[in-house]
Amino acid sequence: MAKYRSNANSSGTFVSKLFLTAFVALSFVAYVLHEHFIAPAQANGSNNNGAPFPSNGVQTANVSSGGGVSGGPYKDGTYTGSQADAYYGMVQVQATIQSGKITGVNFLEYPNHRRTSQQINDQVMPWLQQEAIQAQSAQVDLISGATLTSQAFTVSLQAALNAARN
Repeated sequence: MAKYRSNANSSGTFVSKLFLTAFVALSFVAYVLHEHFIAPAQANGSNNNGAPFPSNGVQTANVSSGGGVSGGPYKDGTYTGSQADAYYGMVQVQATIQSGKITGVNFLEYPNHRRTSQQINDQVMPWLQQEAIQAQSAQVDLISGATLTSQAFTVSLQAALNAARN
């Protein structure tokens, strides 16, 4: 009789562990799906379809001011790039051109609704800005750990620079 009880307890423990493991695994899957599909759409608050770039494939740039032609490859002025999807939010930059060269790149929009996004972007954004000014183009090295933000930065900056071409 004692042997039977220990087997019953062992099977009950096994079943409990099995259900607990299944619950944890399903909870993890639900969390990942939520973070991947639902949270970015809520954060962006618009028609985010999960595509890494604008769904129509067109990269637009709005010219805020400009027109002065100078010796560099770009027209002087301030040019706003298109929004680019960085998965956890949109990235949009504005390039300032003086004497035909990039003198400033400002982030108008970037993922900042999560603490992790804020921490990453606080480190990454100054580096991307500096690299773009040094390179005088949107061709900057992608930053490991911030690959999607880096890619979105280059897309938005390239759209602004396309509008600034002489």
